Amino acid sequence: MKKMIIFDPAMCCSTGVCGPTVNEKLLRISTIINKLKNKDILIERHNLSENPKAFVDNKEINQLISKEGIKVLPITTVDGKIVKTNDYLTNEEFCEFLDIPKEYLVGDKESEPKKNCCCNGCC
Repeated sequence: MKKMIIFDPAMCCSTGVCGPTVNEKLLRISTIINKLKNKDILIERHNLSENPKAFVDNKEINQLISKEGIKVLPITTVDGKIVKTNDYLTNEEFCEFLDIPKEYLVGDKESEPKKNCCCNGCC
């Protein structure tokens, strides 16, 4: 099984729901990661402000940040190889790099709100 590690820039939270506005990209990434973890896919996520040791301990990440600066973040690795820098993966890239079907990224039908429901799924 492949292992993905995402090295995030310094931020207060990785969910995208803190602060005055919702960061849609971070919310999408957090949702995808939760769905994939529920499928036993190995994904780690390191935030520069919360876990700087992970950045220092990884020689390739450390060298890349030393060379290009923190603007290169986020950095995504799969099985120790850098697959993307400067942005988060698209849904298609998650599927390609982890060799998973796109169905892994869609919601569980039972947990999604009903189409004609007016209360966001509470009925």
